This record gives sequence, structure tokens and C-alpha cells, in this order.
Amino acid sequence: MQTVPPLRRRVLLGLPAALALPSVGRAQAPWPDRPVRIVVNYAAGGAADTIARLLQPRMSEALGQSVVIENRTGAGGTVGAAAVARSPADGYTLLFDSAAHVVAPLLFRNLPVDYETAFSYLGRATVQAYVWVISARFPARDVAEFIAAARERPQPVTFGSPGVGSSGHIAGEAFAQAAGLRFEHIPYRGGAEAANDLAAGNLEAACITLSSAAPIVEGGRARMLATTGATRAASQPNLPTLAESGLTGFDVTSWLGLFGPAGLPAPIVEKAGAALIAAGSDLTTRQRLAAAGFEAAPTNARNFAEQVRRDRETFSAVVRRAGLQPS
Repeated sequence: MQTVPPLRRRVLLGLPAALALPSVGRAQAPWPDRPVRIVVNYAAGGAADTIARLLQPRMSEALGQSVVIENRTGAGGTVGAAAVARSPADGYTLLFDSAAHVVAPLLFRNLPVDYETAFSYLGRATVQAYVWVISARFPARDVAEFIAAARERPQPVTFGSPGVGSSGHIAGEAFAQAAGLRFEHIPYRGGAEAANDLAAGNLEAACITLSSAAPIVEGGRARMLATTGATRAASQPNLPTLAESGLTGFDVTSWLGLFGPAGLPAPIVEKAGAALIAAGSDLTTRQRLAAAGFEAAPTNARNFAEQVRRDRETFSAVVRRAGLQPS
């Protein structure tokens, strides 16, 4: 019988144990190696859902895997957000959320997660300035005339927004504070409803999206005075900003961006953010977004996290000065 050398014997004896060991230390499969789910925490057909589905094809191409959109609604978006926050930090469940992500903790008690610590920031997709629009019956042609007329009145100006805590609501409150005015906020279920009441003369002003304001402005039933962002809207280059109209530094916009659970590994954050930027930089996608009334403005994770931090500070101050109490 042939004798096995001692060294070779030890190697052979050790093979079964080595093969049975788990793959600790072995290279992990590159992310993603299966479909990625993006939770949209608002209803199908809404702004967030529309934008997510416009970005979806190019993101899939950039990632080399299918991107699946799942609408998970409820409690002002907090149901879907909480579901993502509680998911494994493996990059296969992400969240597409709006600026309400910042406002929710300011206006609602007993939220299911801590919004400041429960998420990773992957990147911003779009920005959308709101517009200050007034009834055609209101005696003003620009922001200065509006402020002057509002100051002369004993009663506050009524203004509508897409709802309590919406970017339109926050922008309207910030406008009142910056100009030293009193407004009476009338919340609606959406910008279109506020626009309808404005056109009918039941409201004096509204802070709504360009897409909601456009039909009544084009019909001569309302006038747009200014946008709420720091820069003019690409689709309305002749419409000044509130900052240009005397409210220096005014900048309140709505945005949509991509989040993940807290603790996402840096390579996943980088690759997911790069896919979002690639999708938002694609000319065809940008044109489709613009046609739907949205402006592509992709940023990386670091810049997005900085914007969220700034908005928390700005919105917190506005909510505090307005005396809005969490419910």
C-alpha cells in the first residue's frame, strides 16, 4: 500500500472541513445581483410615483438589474417610510420620498421611526418650486403690490396649499413671516383643488405647483407673481423668484429623492446614487420630466444630505414661528 506523505495527509484531511466552512471573508457578490425594490410612499399616479416611474428604466440600465416600483401608502407617507427604515441594510429596499420627509416629524407625533436617524441618503432626483399665485380679482400685479395691499387690509389674506405640512404650506407661512403679513391657511387635498377655489374666487392666493397653477393662469382667472425657489423655474424664465422680489434669501422648494435604511454600505450608497444621477441626466428622461412639470436636478448623497439638513433647520424655524403644533 502506498504511503501518503505527512504534509499531503494533513492537507487532504483538512479539505472536508474547509469546504464546509461558511463563506466568511470571501468576496461578496457585487450589488445588485437581483432586482431592487423602490418603495414610493404615495399613491400611484401622483407626483412621486410619476417621477419614480420616469426614472425607473434608466436606473435599471445603470444598475444592470430590474428596478421594481412598489406603492405603499398611508399616514401621510410614514407607512412606506417606516417599512423601508426597518428593512435590511442591503440595498434591495429603497425609498423614494418628498420634502414631506422633513416636515412629518415637525407636525406629527408618535411617528413609527426617527426620521433623522433611520435613513441613509442616496441622492436627490428633482426639485419643484412652488408659485405664489393670486386671484385675478386681487388688486396686485407683482409681489410688492401684493404685500402693500395685504398690509392695508384689516383681515388676513386667505391662501390655499396642497395640505398641512406640504411644501406649499411651509412656503406660504415663510412668505408671511418674511413680509410681516398675516395669512389664513386653507389646506386642500391637492394643488388642483386649491387652484379651482382660487379661480372661483373662494381664495385670494395659493402656494401650489406650476402644473396646478398653469390652467387657471392661462385661463385668465389667476396671476402668478413669483416662484418660491432660489432660482427661476426653467419652464417660466420670466417669472421672478420671491428672493428677487424683495424677500432676500427666500428658498423653499419641494424635492424628491432616494433614501435607504440607515447603515447602507458606502459602495451601495455610491452606486445607487450614481444610477439616480445617470437617470436624471438622461436627455430623454429630462424632457419627459419637464413635460410632466418637474425639473431634473440630480445630486449625490453628500449634497442631498446637506439639503435635508438645511431644510430641517429652515422648516423647523418656520413651523415654530407660525405656532404650528404637532398633532
